[in-house]
Amino acid sequence: MTTELLPRIADQRLEPIAEKVERGERLSADDGVLLLTTPDLLTVGRLADTVRARLCGDAVFYNVNRHLNATNICVAGCKFCAFARVKGEEGGWLKSWEEIEGIVGGLSSRTTEIHTVNGHHPDLPLDWYEEYLRRMKSVRPDIHLKAFTAAEIHYFSEHDSVPVPEVLQRLRAAGLGSLSGGGCEVLVERVHRKMFPGKCGASEWLDVHATAHRMGIPTTATILFNHIETLEERVEHLVKLREAQDEAPGFMAFVPLPFHPENTFFARRWRPATGYTELRMVAVARLMLDNFPHVKAYWLTLGTEIAQIALSFGASDIDGTVEEEHIMHMAGSDAPQLVTESGLRRMIEEAGRVPVERDTIYRPVRRAEMAQAQTPPLDDLPHALREALLVAWRSEPERLQ
Repeated sequence: MTTELLPRIADQRLEPIAEKVERGERLSADDGVLLLTTPDLLTVGRLADTVRARLCGDAVFYNVNRHLNATNICVAGCKFCAFARVKGEEGGWLKSWEEIEGIVGGLSSRTTEIHTVNGHHPDLPLDWYEEYLRRMKSVRPDIHLKAFTAAEIHYFSEHDSVPVPEVLQRLRAAGLGSLSGGGCEVLVERVHRKMFPGKCGASEWLDVHATAHRMGIPTTATILFNHIETLEERVEHLVKLREAQDEAPGFMAFVPLPFHPENTFFARRWRPATGYTELRMVAVARLMLDNFPHVKAYWLTLGTEIAQIALSFGASDIDGTVEEEHIMHMAGSDAPQLVTESGLRRMIEEAGRVPVERDTIYRPVRRAEMAQAQTPPLDDLPHALREALLVAWRSEPERLQ
């Protein structure tokens, strides 16, 4: 074992993993479990940071975006959710077209993305969602619509008896640019049965993403962790995502989401994740998901302090300005509703990285930042990473000026 990569390894069991990382070899599921259980978190973080630097140089990406939840009325009945309301329940909403158009029309000209996910509304047909996208595009034709989770797409398909490929084709024609990564929670059937049986399971979720990728629609992926899942199930989730990316590249980023139990079924039964657990999950994801271009330190769920530290634990993206968010805040997140662009850039710079503003599909808005960050050329990236980015870039071939 050379000393250049990691000068200090407290847990000697990590040495074979460190050697694999140094050689660029894929880690096994057993390696993943060890990374999640070793007390030597600093070595895990340094290993993950080595991979991040190899893939992204000093670049940390962010975008100027806005979250929009048109409705929280939902029939899924997930036990972990504080966002959803059944039809007629206090606190439920369905925004009017005027409200939606007003929100979109009020966006800054600097905003490049609307990120929208919603409840599984019992009454809204697929053509409502088509109109939803068209109305947002009519107000801001230039904006990228990162819209819906795979669970929503599967629900639209079942609700209207329309095959998933047709659902995606119709939504893309209406303005869909990419899919959000939520809705999978943990890709293990035991967790699905206990936590969210009213929503699609692992095979359906993965099938939607594979279909989208083959159609040239890029996506992201998430995990909701620190509830009933075991550490082995976290690793199983990561391995399934890695295999899916091998088979049909198109995932642009992975987003670890710590479970916030406040205002949920688990409010008095579960403790929130600690910063230690959150940083470990970011780092292990970076090490296991060798074919994912980016792992996000999503400040909205991690909090700005942990997100900033995560930039030294393998994360190469800090998400965006957000402006307004309901899902995590209704579950008890105490992160701010908005971090300004200057605030995001400061977080990145203080962590010793170079902030690079991107659009949704990871094209730099200001190209000089990429050169400053000394990122590797596209041709130098591993095949699956290169293919995932090409899926995204082909979806919107025009380039920002």
